Amino acid sequence: MSDLFWPGDERAGATFDQGAYLAALVAVEQAWLEVLDSPADLSGLVGATDVAMLADAAEGGGNPVLGLVGLLRERSGETLVHRGLTSQDVVDTALMLLLRDAVATVRAEVDAQVELLATLAEAHRSTVMSARTLGQPAVPTTFGLRAATWLTGLLDARDDLAGLRFPVQLGGAAGTMAAAVELGLDPLAARERLASTLGLEPAAPWHTSRRPLTRAGDALVACTDAWGRIAGDVVTLSRPEIGELAEGAGGGSSTMPHKQNPVLSVLLRRAALTAPPLGATLHAAAVDQADERAVGGWHAEWDTLRLLARRTVVAATQATALLADLRVDAGRMLLRHDEVADALHAEQRSMAEVAGRDPRPTYLGAIDALIDETRARSAAGPATGRTP
Repeated sequence: MSDLFWPGDERAGATFDQGAYLAALVAVEQAWLEVLDSPADLSGLVGATDVAMLADAAEGGGNPVLGLVGLLRERSGETLVHRGLTSQDVVDTALMLLLRDAVATVRAEVDAQVELLATLAEAHRSTVMSARTLGQPAVPTTFGLRAATWLTGLLDARDDLAGLRFPVQLGGAAGTMAAAVELGLDPLAARERLASTLGLEPAAPWHTSRRPLTRAGDALVACTDAWGRIAGDVVTLSRPEIGELAEGAGGGSSTMPHKQNPVLSVLLRRAALTAPPLGATLHAAAVDQADERAVGGWHAEWDTLRLLARRTVVAATQATALLADLRVDAGRMLLRHDEVADALHAEQRSMAEVAGRDPRPTYLGAIDALIDETRARSAAGPATGRTP
């Protein structure tokens, strides 16, 4: 959907939008009916025309499930709808479905970015440039190592994404699963079947143990951290007085026709600046749990997660576009290096003096080995068994 407040929001498509959320809620109720061996079919019973009414009704019950259950029972004629569940079971499981799909989209983009950066690192392993620390010339480096450094951040984020788990939520009113037992179900078998039907993982009730959401939030923020770091470099190195990098298709200015603004980088920095507070809100909500049901903390998660997921998907596609069309000016990199070459080799001269010999022809250290190491990690795929 389009959003004037968040340019590029349409890149996220239906991710975490109202229709997707409603469909996920219904999918959970349908899967539970299958656990109960009910032949009722809930497909097509509610849709976009019901969203406004359900949203209005949600204020009265604090969540959209109460109104939805009423509609589904009325339109299906099946009184078993929702029996044995609580609203949080349905909402949390629906959130896991939405998160799983959003993360799959982000992972695909990250995989593409890993390939692009591995290629850049290899292509520019010998492209000499000035390394800068605290904004000042430091020692010689290569753009290949800079790309490998970017790649390391993405590989860490890729590992975090791969370590995510998407558990079903089934606890009943207070996490005891008493209603399921009263209905004559084997509660653990019911949980296994519900998870299998939805393509999620079985898990103990986590009504007030919110690590599944904070872990996902942390992984999404790790992605925006990595992209923001890349974008910051592009913004700096595309300044005309430096001119070492440029976006493939920079944006224009409303008043200055000569400008080619690094718009994708700007928008990626926007995401990187706003994602951590959203992740922090999920952690704050995880703290605000009481007894067997949160009093506000649970409710604070929903829109926070929606914003974080959508914005990360948007940023993911923008990061891929940025890297796919990034322009590297090797000539300008060498020129800037040569302008301050004496300063860049100051450390080398002092180290050679300590070693009691003349300086070596170059001062690039272990750059080739470091690039090879990072590229090997990228080719190996995500680390298994890790959780962020």
